[in-house]
Amino acid sequence: MDKNGLSSFLLGLGVGVAIGMLFAPKSGEETRKIIKEKAGESGEFIKQRGAEIKDTASGWVEKGKEAISRQKDTLSDAVEAGKQAYHEATS
Repeated sequence: MDKNGLSSFLLGLGVGVAIGMLFAPKSGEETRKIIKEKAGESGEFIKQRGAEIKDTASGWVEKGKEAISRQKDTLSDAVEAGKQAYHEATS
């Protein structure tokens, strides 16, 4: 879920709560309890998604570091081969 999806989810959640309050057949106290529970669930959902996004980003960073390391090794090997070729050509 991207930023727009999360924003849409939260907007839908808010609209749903507002409509639910208008048409709720329950008492105010019961309704407030339900709203509090749902808000807690939403907060937990957001925390969970944040942790998943953090893990994904960490994975991307690690893959990037590995790719850079491989490129460094390849470049070092190429420079070394060039030095050796130059040495052989001048000897």
